This record gives sequence, C-alpha cells and structure tokens, in this order.
Amino acid sequence: MGFIRPPAVRKDGDYIESIFGEYSAGKSKPSRKLNSTKFVTVLTCLQFVFAVYATGLLYYMSPSIDLRAKPDFTWATKWAHNMRSYIVTPHVVSHLQDSASMLRSSEENIPAVFSPAEVCEYEKIDFSQKKSNDEKMIKMKRELYDDVLDFQKKNLGSESLEELMKMKSKWALNGPTKPKVTVILNHFKRKTLCAQLDSLLHQTLPFHHVWVLAFGSPNEASLRRIAGSYNDSRISFISSNYDFKYYGRFQIALQTEADLVYILDDDMIPGKKMLQMLAHVAGTEKYENSVLGSIGRILPFRQKDFTFPSYRKFRSKEAGLYLPDPAYDITLDRILQVDFLSSSWFLSAELVKALFIEKPFTFATGEDLHLSYQLQKYRNAGSFVLPVDPNDKETWGDSEHRLAYVSETTVIFKNIVEVRDNQWWKALSTGYITQWAAMYPQKIDALFYAHSVDEVKALGPLLEKFRTTVGKKAYIAVSGGKFCPCEDAASALNWPKVVCNERRFKIFDLEVGAILGVSNSEVPVLQAVYSSMKGLIKIHNPSVVITVADADPNVKKALKMATETNLNGTALVLLPRASISKVLWMADLRSTALPNWNKMRVSVNIITQNRAQSLLRLLRSLSNAYYLGDEIPLSFNMDSKVDEETIKVVSTFDWPHGPKTLRRRIIQGGLIRAVSESWYPASDDDFGLLLEDDIEVSPYYYLWVKYALLAYHYDPQISFPELASISLYTPKIVEVVKERPKWNPTVFFKQIHPHTPYLHQLPCSWGAVFFPKQWREFYVYMNMRFTENAKTNPVQIPKSRTNGWQASWKKFLIDMMYLRGYVSLYPNFPNQQSFSTNHMEPGAHIAAKDNVVKHNKTDFEVPLLMDDFRNFLPNLKLPPASKLPSLNLFNIPVSLKGLKAAGAKLGQDVLRCNNVSEIVAVNHQTGLPARCMKF
Repeated sequence: MGFIRPPAVRKDGDYIESIFGEYSAGKSKPSRKLNSTKFVTVLTCLQFVFAVYATGLLYYMSPSIDLRAKPDFTWATKWAHNMRSYIVTPHVVSHLQDSASMLRSSEENIPAVFSPAEVCEYEKIDFSQKKSNDEKMIKMKRELYDDVLDFQKKNLGSESLEELMKMKSKWALNGPTKPKVTVILNHFKRKTLCAQLDSLLHQTLPFHHVWVLAFGSPNEASLRRIAGSYNDSRISFISSNYDFKYYGRFQIALQTEADLVYILDDDMIPGKKMLQMLAHVAGTEKYENSVLGSIGRILPFRQKDFTFPSYRKFRSKEAGLYLPDPAYDITLDRILQVDFLSSSWFLSAELVKALFIEKPFTFATGEDLHLSYQLQKYRNAGSFVLPVDPNDKETWGDSEHRLAYVSETTVIFKNIVEVRDNQWWKALSTGYITQWAAMYPQKIDALFYAHSVDEVKALGPLLEKFRTTVGKKAYIAVSGGKFCPCEDAASALNWPKVVCNERRFKIFDLEVGAILGVSNSEVPVLQAVYSSMKGLIKIHNPSVVITVADADPNVKKALKMATETNLNGTALVLLPRASISKVLWMADLRSTALPNWNKMRVSVNIITQNRAQSLLRLLRSLSNAYYLGDEIPLSFNMDSKVDEETIKVVSTFDWPHGPKTLRRRIIQGGLIRAVSESWYPASDDDFGLLLEDDIEVSPYYYLWVKYALLAYHYDPQISFPELASISLYTPKIVEVVKERPKWNPTVFFKQIHPHTPYLHQLPCSWGAVFFPKQWREFYVYMNMRFTENAKTNPVQIPKSRTNGWQASWKKFLIDMMYLRGYVSLYPNFPNQQSFSTNHMEPGAHIAAKDNVVKHNKTDFEVPLLMDDFRNFLPNLKLPPASKLPSLNLFNIPVSLKGLKAAGAKLGQDVLRCNNVSEIVAVNHQTGLPARCMKF
C-alpha cells in the first residue's frame, strides 16, 4: 500500500535542484557554455526565492496553524514553474525531465506537477433521471413511504431540515468548537474525483483531511495525479495493488484522529452545505449516536403468506423502499430512520469500530447493511437519511442523483441480489430490528434457545406442543456455528433442513461463532447470545424464553440480561431436562399468564413433633417431586415436646431446592397454634403449603399447584377472587355431615366430565396451598372469633358438625369461607388418586382420647397420582374458571353467587351487613375487615 503526501513541499524546489544538480554535473553539451558569473547570480537569486517559499510553507504546515485557514500558495508554484524557461533552455529541460522521469519511476512514481485543469476528467451522464409511469407502483411506494413516515413522526419525531438546524448542537457552525472531519473518497474507475474535491474544497464547514483511496484500481496513476494536482496538504492519496473492496475504506477510517468521518462512494458529489448540515445534526443529543447519510433503504415487510420477499421483488409493496427515489417522486422533507444507508456515511470515528465486531456475512458486498446492523445491535445506534431543501442543491448529499442511480443498478444481478437477500434475512434472524419490526411488533408465546443439539432434543417435545396448539406461536433460536449448526438442529426436530434458508420465522441461527472465532473466552459467547436474543425478544415479544436449566452459565446470564430488557415483560424459564415432558400444559396457558411464571413463591411448611418415621416418609416424597427449577423454601415447625429423633431428622435433612428453616416452640402451643402460626405470607406472591408429618405427596404435586396458580390466579384475563386455596387431596367422604357418607367426585361429575377439577367450600387440611390475601384475612378473623369453648362461638352453620369442633384451626377457616363465599380448588382423578394422602396416624386428633369420632383409615387414605395428570383432564387441560363446577359445604352444587348469598343470609360475620346482598370486604394488606360489599 502506498501513502503519498501531496507534493506541495517538494515539487518545484526538489525538481529544479535536481535539474541543476544534473546540469552542473556536466551532462549538458560542451558547446553550450554559460557565463559563470551570470549563472551564479541567477542561481543565488533563485535559491533565495525558494528559501522564502519553503520557510513560509513549513510555517503553515506546523501543528499550531489551522490548515483550513491557510492561504493559497499555488501562485508561487506557478511562478516557479514559469521561471524554468528563463533559466534553462527548453531542450535542456526536456532532456532533464526525461532523466527525472526515469528517476521517479524508480521512486514509486512520484507525480509530476499538474494543475487540476490539466488532469481532471468528468463523468459523462448521457441519460435523464429515470421516472416511473407505473401508477400502481407509484401508489404502492408512496403509501408505504407515508406509513413509515407517519409511524416515525408519532414514535420518534421526524424533523424537517429547518427544525434540525435549529436544534442545539455542539458542532454548530457558529459555535465555539469546530469539528474535525476526515473525508474518505473511495475510487475505482468512475471519473468523479475532481467533482468531489471541488465540492469539498468549497464546503461551508472546511474538512480536516481528505483521504483518496485507490485499492486495486486500474486508474491508480490518474487518481494519484488528480489528488496531487490540488496541491493541498490536507489531501492525501492512499493506494494498494490489492483490492480491499467495500470494507477497506472503513478499515482506513479506524486510523483517523478526527472527531467525525464522512465516507463517500465515487457516485456521491455532496452540495457545499453538506458537511455543515451533517456535523450539526451529529452534534445534537438526539442524533449523536447515529450514522447519517443521503440515501437509504427500508428492508422488506412480511407478506400475507408470512414469508418475506426479495428486496428486489418487482411490483411488490412489501419489497421495501429506496429513499429518496426520484423514479417515484419520493423526496425527503423530514429526517427518516432507515434500515441501512447507501453511498455515504457520516458518523463519529468511534462508531466505525462496530462494523468489525462480527465477521461479515460476506466481504463481496453488503458493507452498508452490515454497518447499520452492527451499530444497532451493539451500540443501539440508528441510521438516518437527512432531509433536503428541494430548492437548494447545496443541501443535497448527491447533487447528481443520476450517478447514484447508476450505482444502484450494479446490485440487480441475480447472484448479488441473492447474496444481499441472504444477508438482510440473516440480520433480521439475529435480532436486527428493521422498520417493519418496529412498526409491527410481533407477539408470540414462547421463544426457545438451544446452545447444543442435545439441548434441541431436550426442548423438542415442549416446542412441538406449543407449535401444534391452536392459537400458539413458538420459535427456536440456536447458537449455530460449531456449537449447534442450524441444519443439525432442524434434523433433531425432524424438520426439513430447508427451514434454515427460508425467509419465514421458525428457527433462528444466531451464528455465535461470528464473534467467537477461535477464542476460548466466555465473553464473546455472552456478548453474541445477549445481543442477538435482545433483538429477537424486542421483535417478537415472547411471553417466555425457555431453555434448559443446566445450560452454560454464560448463556443463562446472557438470556437473563436479554429478557430483562423487554419492557413488555418476558419471563426466563430454566427447565430441568427431566421436567420438560411433564410441563406440556404450558402451551395451554394464555400468553398473558406465562410472563408470571417466576412470580409465585411456594413454601413448604411442615408441622411435626414426634413421628420421625412418618416425617422421613414425607420428606422422601417431597424430594422426589418435580420443582421445575423453582426455589422452594422449606420450614420445620416443632412444638416444645418434639422428640430427639425428629430433631435429628430435620437437622440432617438436605434440601437442594431452597433455604431450610427450623422453628421450635419453648412452650407447648397445641395444634391450632402449630398450624396457623407455621406460615405467614411475606407478599401477595407468597403461597404456603401446609403439611402435617403423616402426609405423603405425589411427585406431581408441585406441577398441579403451579399449573392451577398460573391458570386461575396469575392470568390477568381471569377474575377469580373467590379462590382461597388449592387442595392436593380428594376427599372420599362428606366430612361436615354427621353420617359422613361416602362420596366420589368421578361419579358425581360424570355428566360434566368424570375428571373435571371442581370448587368446594370446604378447605383441605391434608395437603393444601393457601393464598396470601385470604390467609391474612383468616388470621384476623380467627383472632376476633377464637373461643376456648366451641359452643360459645357466634358462628353456627346450620346442620354442620363443625359447630362442635374444638381445638381445630380448620373450624375457623370453614366459618370464614362460608360467610364470605370463598372456595378451594380440588383435583378429581380415577380411583380418587390425589397429589397427597393422609396415613391417619395417631396424633392430636386421630386416636386422641377425647375424640369420640372414630376414623376408618380406608375413608381417608387415597392412592397417590404417579402419572402425568394432564392425560386425565378434560381436553387434556384445565377447564376455564367459568366452567368449574362449585359445591357448598355439604357437597351440593351451588353457584359462586349462591355461596355468597348463603353466607350473607347467615349474618354472623364480624360486621353487620345486608343479609340479602352484602358480605364483608377486607383490606387484603392487613386482613382487617373494611366494609360491606355487594355481590
């Protein structure tokens, strides 16, 4: 590569010195003698003149002098050039010029002295600007442009040129600081260099440097002569025999020490106000992190068949826009954000670095798109086309647009169009937020991420369930490259490999290796996954991003950061591989419920005293359950008389799913206090599972709780304030009736569905999750109504054997739920299989001396559900809340409104309300009764 400084400081002086050096060496003919005195005098005068000239030139080239204000010294050069004919005869000059030319040839072809008028060539444009007469196309293009402009006016603010120039800017022309702008001109064959330099030399904002590049150009010698002919120390010529193509100019731009860089194709001849306009806009707070230009493109929009067309598709509105487009009479009177710029780029020198973060899709073309894509992806920088004053050509970035039109036609060849189509689709597939994506934000249910083919296989069943569920949308992103090639991922999912090349959303190849290369560092992985997933999440707005729980820690960190950037709310779901096939019901949840996946916090609270073997059985069953990677706090609540064996069990038990807490009373409290004080909610998302130590649970119990909470409590489209708890247990008898008749919900609900879940006014004490708001309410209620003698309790529910219960926390909860119309959700599966069972072992109630009720173990013990419960549900999913049948305390079907009416009619709550139409409403933060409320 050759870097040639302009010849201003060595042209004539060195040249004439070489002439006289050769002359005095005796190379002239002997018959041509000159008077020695005359010769010495002339030589002395000439040396004096050039000493003055060189001194002045060196002064103005010093770093302390602003070159932009330097006077024009071309007069001196011309004078010296003319004086040669008076000093040396023409035939001597001719002979010595030949010798000098030979010398220069051996010294990298140092250009001879020429003026621009002698060497400049100008492009001939012998055609008129293309104008379309296709009314349909004109209408489509104009409509799309208006849609884009209207959207940006509403969401970004799109200023006119006048408004832009009134904005506060650190680079204002009349401001205290003038920006240094390096202009880079890239030339190959086109004859436009003189026109560009003429325009740049007359800019209202002077440039700092101009670098003329000629990489592999057949016109290198001509371009060098032109650059040198301007005799301007700010203009440098850089050449190379190797063609660095489209990226070379940006690589050179990295070397500038200027504030701003203006890179121009050889088809762009800017108006004389262009640098001033660009610098002013770049100095505003709004656009300082942007790349500015004069020509841009809007990439394709999605078609009705959900595919994207080629950006060159003829007679297609969805093919995008070329802006400005005189062919369709589209000019820009307001600044417009585009997907990429063409032909010129004005940006801070710092932003140029972003172009090289990822390896380009190809070096053969597409540097324009790659720059805008990388700037947005890694610097959150936009690409904008500046508006123009149609009446002032000096504000145009391409004062001869026909040249740009010729340049635009160079990318219509099939192979180039195909490459560029693949490039922009790859960008969109890796998180590039195009104008279409900004204008039409998508909404999908799930976006899966797999970093390896094994992870693809693990996630496959759940992905397939989402994709085959009516009304659901789910895509998968894979790392690509050496980690997980797209084609291998497609094969693992039994998809045709062609899906990796279709312009249709289904699978996204992130090509993580584009950053990583051969590096073993974790930083590129984190950066690549984060930046791409951030864009994809913003485009598609998934309710959840799903990956495996044992994914690479850096991948999980990147996904966590990416999901947290989405203001619309996206939850990161990390699923243990063994649980993935157990949560296919995820696809049946509404997209509005899925973002709350991580919101709930269910704690397990065990009440135990002296049944160590029973406790061990419970703990084994808890350990074998599926927890989906959620944190599950565990607490042991022991009364003062706890035995030594139990203390050893709770102390040594290892609980890997969350924190473990031990509580032990000093004074014996009894069962009421042991249960009711075992848990109190810390927030409205804190749910408590209460278990006595003779309970055993199913491996699926937590899946049932999570599914029910998401379907009935965390779906904002569902209003279900009556739901106070979720039972794990299915009762076999009607507990509150004196005769305690047997009852089977499978038979009872066979007309609806034999295995429909149902609502019951009876709370469960043998395995249930209680809701925070109603539990606070229960605390206050029991405090207000607790009596040692059950007969003095003011609440007496007609025909209920609970009226005589003593030492029972459940009696107070039943009373409150009856008076205020609350219900519990119960499971209903074949043979009354449940998520918990009670082994009816002797304790405070069972087999107690003062308990006259005899308990038959077969009436209470139920089989545990050991298979995926989803297969038994109606239509393989939980029914809508409005379709759940509801029973009163006595197992009689009653509507939710009917349950509230019965409580109001009893009229025995802590506040006196209308016993026909009102029940007590409470402050759910404190649990305190607040007022009467109509139902």
